[in-house]
Amino acid sequence: MKSKEIIQLSDLDLKEMVASEREALQELRFNHSIAGLEKPYQLREKRRDIARILTEITSRANAAKASQEEK
Repeated sequence: MKSKEIIQLSDLDLKEMVASEREALQELRFNHSIAGLEKPYQLREKRRDIARILTEITSRANAAKASQEEK
């Protein structure tokens, strides 16, 4: 998922997406440990997607906090 797509989502959508991506990562890890994956780089892509989403959530929270402190 691209950063541009992530920025356009709402906070609630981001939180739901983190949960679903974490479940997908767990399932990929399980499948990889049992039979191996055809594309093992999928694990890295999922981790990076989760990191991108969490980064956007954190930046929004920091921006909200900064705007409250200015008031």
